[in-house]
Amino acid sequence: MTRPAADSRASLVGRDKETACLSDLVSPPYEGTRALLLLGEPGLGKTALLTEAAVQARSGGMWHLSATGRESERELAFSGLHQLLRPALRHIAGLPARQAAALRGAFALSGGASPPDALLTGIAVLTLLSLASEESPLLVTADDVQWMDHASIFALAFAARRLAAEHVVLLVSARGTMPPPDFERDFPRLLLEPLPVADAGRLLDSQPTPPRGRAREQVLSQAAGNPLALIELSKMLATDPGAGRHLATELLPLTSRLTAIMAARYTALPERAKAGLLLAAAADSGDVTAHAGGLTMDTLAHAEAAGLIRIDASGPHFTHPLARSAVYHSAPFAERAAAHLKVADAVRDRPDRHAWHLAAAALGPDEHVAALLEDSAGVAKRRGGAAASARAMERAAELSPDDGNKARRMLAAAQLAHAAGQADWVLELARNTLAVTSDQDLRFAARLEIGWSLLWSNRNAEALDTLLSVAADALLTHPTIAWDAVGVTAILVHQSGLPDVRAKVRAALSGLDAAGAQVPDTDDWPASNMEEARSWIRACTDPFDDRTETVSCVKRMAGRALSDPGKVGAAAWSLDEPELAVQVLRQALTKLRAPGFRGASGAVLSCLQWACADSGRWDEALAAAREAADIAAAYKMQAVAANSHLVTATIAAMRGEQEQVTPLLARVLADVDEAVYRGFAARVRHAAGLAALAEGRNVAAYAQLSREFAADGTPLHYQFSYYAIADYAAAAARAERRLEAANRVERALVMAGPAPGSRLEQLAARARGLLADPAQAEAHFTAGLADPAGETWPFERAQLKLDYGEWLRRQRRINDAKPLLGAALDTFTRLGAAPWTRRTDSELRACGVTAEAEPIRTNALDELTPQQREIAILAGHGLTNNEIADRLFLSPRTVASHLHRSYPKLGVAGRHQLHGLIDPAGTRKAGG
Repeated sequence: MTRPAADSRASLVGRDKETACLSDLVSPPYEGTRALLLLGEPGLGKTALLTEAAVQARSGGMWHLSATGRESERELAFSGLHQLLRPALRHIAGLPARQAAALRGAFALSGGASPPDALLTGIAVLTLLSLASEESPLLVTADDVQWMDHASIFALAFAARRLAAEHVVLLVSARGTMPPPDFERDFPRLLLEPLPVADAGRLLDSQPTPPRGRAREQVLSQAAGNPLALIELSKMLATDPGAGRHLATELLPLTSRLTAIMAARYTALPERAKAGLLLAAAADSGDVTAHAGGLTMDTLAHAEAAGLIRIDASGPHFTHPLARSAVYHSAPFAERAAAHLKVADAVRDRPDRHAWHLAAAALGPDEHVAALLEDSAGVAKRRGGAAASARAMERAAELSPDDGNKARRMLAAAQLAHAAGQADWVLELARNTLAVTSDQDLRFAARLEIGWSLLWSNRNAEALDTLLSVAADALLTHPTIAWDAVGVTAILVHQSGLPDVRAKVRAALSGLDAAGAQVPDTDDWPASNMEEARSWIRACTDPFDDRTETVSCVKRMAGRALSDPGKVGAAAWSLDEPELAVQVLRQALTKLRAPGFRGASGAVLSCLQWACADSGRWDEALAAAREAADIAAAYKMQAVAANSHLVTATIAAMRGEQEQVTPLLARVLADVDEAVYRGFAARVRHAAGLAALAEGRNVAAYAQLSREFAADGTPLHYQFSYYAIADYAAAAARAERRLEAANRVERALVMAGPAPGSRLEQLAARARGLLADPAQAEAHFTAGLADPAGETWPFERAQLKLDYGEWLRRQRRINDAKPLLGAALDTFTRLGAAPWTRRTDSELRACGVTAEAEPIRTNALDELTPQQREIAILAGHGLTNNEIADRLFLSPRTVASHLHRSYPKLGVAGRHQLHGLIDPAGTRKAGG
């Protein structure tokens, strides 16, 4: 049940606008999902507004699910979600098996231990709410979410973003003016402001004993428009008129002022009532308090009369969170500890709560309690709460009498925080580990965690120094740590693109090879990992140099069972082997999409989306980008999020969906610092340049793409800048900057090395052909087309054919131009690259082809939104609505709605006709 505020009707004075807004949301007709985030300081009436909305919703026939964040349960994974969904758990039977198992595991409803999987739990919540809304329109309210556990907040926000066609209204409240984590984007907000003076006066007049004269002015001044403060200060003056003297001098912050008022009421209670109220505050759960023993309704009657609690069949409940806080902190530690011990005894059948209450009562180290908390951390981890598990392990470490156990548990907490993506927390925990142990195994592992956390905190210089020192120190005694450390630095090289960083990591790899240390073959780190790690590091640091040898090694490894297919697939992508990369990365995802591994799939998806984009699987790239964005949201991976936006923006630019490009690139630059991450900066420039070229803004395109290379040819990024070199030449040619660009291109290509591979050779040939004198251009174009491997990159190959065909037409060699332009048109049409399709069509018209050829038909899938396109393609491959929903993190009902709206646009009657629009590779058939 949603907790009503004290005097909730009275506290709604002056909230007409807010009440009308909520009324519109919960009133029929119910068409699709509606959501609202209520923000405001304590006491402004958020709870009262939610209560009023719930009353109206229930009167209109809506089913109401509610939960309230509890400060005492912040460490208990999925406690808030369980509170919310408990009345709807009968629908679990209707969920797909994996989702049902995830939700049962999260709520400890099954005996089996399911590994943590935040995303699978989120999609299970989504499907559950969708099923529940089919019975009747559904109102979901979550109050005080700032005190909910993180796992519940994420699952709720995840589901809320994907509810679309369901008859669901979601109302969420949180303290302050900033949204809580996971609700920062995509949610409309309503910020409650203090009441104007006139409304504050009306609220005072509605009180049983409204203050008058000087006291009234003091109340209005001190309350500053806060409804709860107005009510509580009025009550205080009614019971103690002399208290008005203090209002003129005690200028406390508003929250402190309210807490002081409630604390004064608590201290005035009889001792038995104070003891009972403290027990309720320690338990912070009505059902627990009711079973803690020693409580009767008579015991708490005085507290209820004082307005601190309300009592119903489930036990006592505080009228406001500030009341609980005031009661709890007004008691000395010894009394609080005694209350926690009593509650702990009452919840022995709930091991996690039992352990936390014992920990709250512990004044000093206690191995018994530490061991119980460590067990609790294991339960939280199995239920999917990595952050809650880390907090439990951290507290266990703090309570450990022995330094050895303290260090072991602190390191375990750091590794759990790593899994939760909390880089700053990892850094603190790992440093605390170093402070209490001299054990080399633990110290090396802690230093590795420090290096990782520095990398993902954008402190790249410190991260590099830390990781390289770990690799050097651990080389002979802990070679697996050394290889892992250098492997992390390879990520830093690829993302930053800084020459000195690249040189240092290459030197570290040479050191690993020169040492020749034997890596023991264990389950955690098989010996084959060393070869896979070496290939990954070389691919990141030398994608063009030594390419032939590294590619050969990767291809050899891909033919056998791999310890880490994600790493090998990523190496193949970095080495410009997209077909191999897609094959191996798909293999990696088969494992990583299983419960418990999705957090590790973010990096794999980041590589897969680029490999698919490069090889012309644009719709699969978009699907991978969408999945990666969800992974990033779940595990707080900004770089993964930036990559997903960047791929989506690049494909949007190539397809002519220009309205998407600028907002997506802005999100990339909001996620990462382009000065620190040159890899992202280079990709952003390229996407922006492509968008400008697509619109014919050649000068703007040149301005963007010229930033890929310095005047002396030095690339902004040692690899990614080269992928823009041909488009830079195209922009330069159209902006009449040929000479300047030609010099820059030649200098840049010298730096790439003599054998950079088929992709760069094709791009270089196109660039040179575009910038060369007319007499020399053809030799470059034909050289680029001579290597059949260039077909691996269909869009880039089609661009080359288009530019060559255009050159031939201008030389009046019409018959030579037509087959090249026709082949380019087929590719652009299949990919949905509308701007390039139009340009090629124009060239063919100039060649006189239109009179003989059929009219060019727009691909029907281009009429769909990106999400509708993904759904249609998956349905065309035979996936059911439930399978599509599971893959794309949508509800089955939303999938069905998108398909229903897509059929008329596609000109089909049903899903049985979708297969004809999709070819086996997953791309759209031309003219479909």
